[in-house]
Amino acid sequence: MAKRRSEKGRSRKNSRIDRWILAGIAIIALAIIFVLWGPGRSTRKEEPKKQPAQAQKTEKAEPRQKQPAPAEKPPKPAEPAKPAPKVREAETLKIAIVIDDLGGDLKAARELAELPADITFSILPSLPHSKDVARLAADRKREVALHMPMERKNNKEKPETPGTLRSEMTPAEFVAAVDRNFESVPGAAVVNNHEGSALTENKEAMKFLMMKLKEREIGFLDSLTSPRSVAAKTAREFGLRTARRDVFLDNDSESPAAIRAQFAELEQKAMKRGWAIGIGHPYPATISELRKWLLDAKKRNIEIVPVSRLMK
Repeated sequence: MAKRRSEKGRSRKNSRIDRWILAGIAIIALAIIFVLWGPGRSTRKEEPKKQPAQAQKTEKAEPRQKQPAPAEKPPKPAEPAKPAPKVREAETLKIAIVIDDLGGDLKAARELAELPADITFSILPSLPHSKDVARLAADRKREVALHMPMERKNNKEKPETPGTLRSEMTPAEFVAAVDRNFESVPGAAVVNNHEGSALTENKEAMKFLMMKLKEREIGFLDSLTSPRSVAAKTAREFGLRTARRDVFLDNDSESPAAIRAQFAELEQKAMKRGWAIGIGHPYPATISELRKWLLDAKKRNIEIVPVSRLMK
């Protein structure tokens, strides 16, 4: 009996082991199936199919064009061209013609006095005919200017003009020289500088000069013999009427063509702002070209005026 019971117990034990072994084998089999056929297999990416060689060549033969990089700022539309300055056809152009260096003789002064225009006679002091030219101009109702000699930078080139104002003068000497020059040119209504490339840059000297002009209430025309001149600015500080020269008419005094070109430039400046100031000298070519230029000046709406009328 005891033997049978032990055999039965052993049999039951063996059957339990067999069941565990079979269960383990089943689990292993399921794991293998899961690995081989489970969801992991469906997530594998298929390798891209290779394009045929001909297609690859076609793609290389037609590369994509690069798009231009956008500008940082959109381009501004082109501005319309500015119209040319209008010629003041309906308005009378006022031009002052100042003839410097008069007083050496009467011939040129008489020729100028015969011209049908209000030319300003700018007379050097202390010359043989300074007073005579001043009287002639007054008789013909022409404006008289005192062409005040002033110190220039290149003093060694030629002798100094009588009555020249110099920076080395004492205040008393300077004032006395100004007074003598006025006595030599009676009736002067305007002063402009003769030479003066050095003195017109000297602020203190210009203050002394403008102080004397203020006493007489006389305006100052800056001949602009130096681009650094402070003369006109100082005149305004003293409350004087003043102006600046626009064009030298006869720097090339022996060329009629060059003088004509300067008259044309003077006229162009007047067209732009309504008025202009030109300075010339009593050279034969200058007087001849001035006479020709005046012939049809009125037809071009040009009025020749005394320089004092253009001072502000």
